[in-house]
Parts: sequence; structure tokens; C-alpha cells
Amino acid sequence: MTKKLSIIIPCYFEEESIPLFYEAVEEIKNQLPIDELEYWFINDGSTDNSLSEMQQLNAKDPHQVHYASFSRNFGKEAALYCGLKMATGDYVTVMDVDLQDPPEMLIDMFSYINQGYDCIGTRRMNRKGEPPIRSAFAKLFYKLINKISDTEIVDGARDFRLMTRQMVNSILEISEYNRFSKGIFSWVGFKTKYLEYKNQERVAGTTSWNFWKLFTYSIDGIVNFSQFPLDLAAFFGFFSSFVSGLGILFIIIRYILHGNSVSGWASTVCLILFVGGIQLMFLGIIGKYIGKIFTEVKHRPIYIIKEKK
Repeated sequence: MTKKLSIIIPCYFEEESIPLFYEAVEEIKNQLPIDELEYWFINDGSTDNSLSEMQQLNAKDPHQVHYASFSRNFGKEAALYCGLKMATGDYVTVMDVDLQDPPEMLIDMFSYINQGYDCIGTRRMNRKGEPPIRSAFAKLFYKLINKISDTEIVDGARDFRLMTRQMVNSILEISEYNRFSKGIFSWVGFKTKYLEYKNQERVAGTTSWNFWKLFTYSIDGIVNFSQFPLDLAAFFGFFSSFVSGLGILFIIIRYILHGNSVSGWASTVCLILFVGGIQLMFLGIIGKYIGKIFTEVKHRPIYIIKEKK
């Protein structure tokens, strides 16, 4: 039986890395237990020469190399979903083009997936090379989301994984607009094993993921896979009402026993400002969920392809 592997490579301003990635995979290709291989480079609205590099590889190796170019930048999640839809292999892997995902790991991943696993994922042993503040917030994010969500998200897990066709088909059934793939990979279930490896440096170029983008991405992950912020807002509202009721009861009793008093106006103003700030914060949380609903019900396409080959 012929076995085919599809490699999905989302690209955003990666003109230097694309040919290096292709060469690195070609070097280990013959060590993989497959009969066919296909590359799907997804150009996520890059305005450098990334598309040109994909076109050159396609002209050089049209049987293996394919690409899809978006009309604009839709984000990595859209590029990943597009690649999953384009892939035709019996096995599908998602890899970063900057070679931070070592291609040689595919050899070990295939040895495990042939033992009955549906997915072989990867996770970093450490975050060497990352800014300390980014590492601290990443660890905090994983601890937080695993406490408030029913879906386990492995600390340090990468998008780099090898999946069976059955698992990929299940992921494609989740066609929601607001996507958080790390959560979706876990949510669909299936038997998964994680392989650890040391953090790798980029082979070329610079990352487009800054701290703010990672922060907003983590917020999206929490909102997409947990209702805890809404539960927290409801609990705080109930608690505030309860404490306020006790305070009103205390004021009434004090008035009956000691008469009226105008002292404490400063503390009252502070409490009003504090509670008002908390209310605005929770209105923001509710607004975030409503915004997600708004974008979801419009049923806009997750991406638009301008060119494909």
C-alpha cells in the first residue's frame, strides 16, 4: 500500500528560509517509511520574495512542491487550516519553515506512529534563547489555561506534529473562524505521544511574533477554550452584591443606634472607583466573548487564496 506524507509549511516573510527548509527535508526524505511526499507552502500575505521562492521550487519540483498564496495576511492559524485542507497524504505534518522544527525528528515520529499512535507531537525541553519575560508569561499561560479549561494543552508543545489522516479529517470538521490550533489538536482527542527536544535557533530571518502578538494569542486561547472568565465575572458580581448588602445593613443599624454621620466619604469614593474599575474590566471580558460570537456568526471565509499551484 502506497504511503504519502504531506508537509504543511505556513510562511510569512520567509524568503531566506524556504530554500533551506526544502534542502533540509530532501536530505532526510529517503530515511522516512513513505512512498510519496508533498510540500504545501502557504504564503500568508508576505510582500517579500517568499512567493517567488515557492514558485521557483514548484518549477524545479512540480510533482512534490505545491503552494497557496493568500490575498492578504490572515494569520498563521488560517495558513495552518488551509494547509490541512490542501494536504492529500495518509500522514500530515505541520512544520515551521525556519527549521526550529528539526526535520530529522520525523524519522523517530514515524517509528512511534507505527506503534499505534494517531499523533506524535513535539515539545521543547526549555526556552533557551527566548527573552526571560516571554518565557515567564508562557509558563504562566500554560499553568492558567490548564487550570481553567477542560482541554489539556501541553506546556511547550509545538505545532510540529505528525498526524494520521483520520485525525486530520476530524480537525477539518472544526471549521470555526476563531481558531486556536494547540487547543483543537488536544480537543479532538486521539492517542498522542510527545517527543521532547532542545530549543532550536532560526536558520535565517527574524520572527514576526513579538510579545504583544503572543499575549493576544494567549488571550484568544483562553477565550476559545474556557468560560472561566465569564464564571469569574458572575461570581464577583454576586460577591459584590452580597458584601454591599451587608454594608447597607450595617449603615442602617448604625444610624438607628448612633444617628447620622458624614465621616468616611473618602473611603466611599475609593470603593466606588474600585468597583467601577472592576465592572469595566468584566464588561471587557464579556465584550471579548461577544466579539468572538460576532465574527463567528458572520461566516466570513477563514482565508482567501489569490494563487495556488
